[in-house]
Amino acid sequence: MQKLIDKAAVLVEALPYIRRFYEKTIVIKYGGHAMTDQKLRASFAVDVVFLKYVGLRPVIVHGGGPQIGEVQEKLGLESTFVDGLRVTNDATMEVVEMVLGGRVNGEIVELVNRGGGRAVGLTGNDAGMLAVRRKLKEGRDIGRVGEIVKVDPASITAVANAGFVPVIAPIGVDAEGVRYNVNADEAAGAIARALQAEKLILLTVVEGVKDARGELIHRLSVEKARELLGEGSIREGMIPKVECCIDALSDGVSRTHIIDGRIVHAILLEVFTDGGVGTLLTH
Repeated sequence: MQKLIDKAAVLVEALPYIRRFYEKTIVIKYGGHAMTDQKLRASFAVDVVFLKYVGLRPVIVHGGGPQIGEVQEKLGLESTFVDGLRVTNDATMEVVEMVLGGRVNGEIVELVNRGGGRAVGLTGNDAGMLAVRRKLKEGRDIGRVGEIVKVDPASITAVANAGFVPVIAPIGVDAEGVRYNVNADEAAGAIARALQAEKLILLTVVEGVKDARGELIHRLSVEKARELLGEGSIREGMIPKVECCIDALSDGVSRTHIIDGRIVHAILLEVFTDGGVGTLLTH
């Protein structure tokens, strides 16, 4: 009997959050280890379907770096990076479109559908969703890597309003119709801002944001985050993620989360429990 009571307590704990976030949009950046581990893939699908069935509006934006690198290696193409951004020539862009817009996007749609949901795959160049210009990194041309200049969320909203879960591959298009590779974190943040999402959730391969002593920070204000960035306590790959969250919070997104995607049901634990499993960044 105690086990049943404990289960009821879990539901009671979730109720205020379900009520608060009912019909609100949550943008989830899906990538890293959570995309390759079978157990985590299954739990991710369940989490997304759960969000949908309790009345939230999940939107998935996915990466696919390891899968792109795998195909490049098979084709004998070299993978080169500048500050974490993949240098993207025409041959690499063909791989990006094939892997992100085809294989990975289709796999995630199938994953959510098998989990009991209804997902529809989109790419950022559909209906001009992600308008970009060529990105220069410290004055260096890194090829067909796009910097987002505008988001048209009409296609995302149409899919979500029809009752489906949008699954978006981060491929942008410029004014001349040329397609570009877009960083998935950047795309998720821009889409969250355009949708005025309640939450932006970034799945990572670490616990969350840590302080100078290596301790997990469970809650972080924009002011404190900027302070930690300035003093160098936030380092390497976490820097663009925190900056992405700050930008989102500064442009209408209510809350942002950087969470450990290696934890089973990480999204549900972060959204519907008091403690969470990562770092909450808020105003």
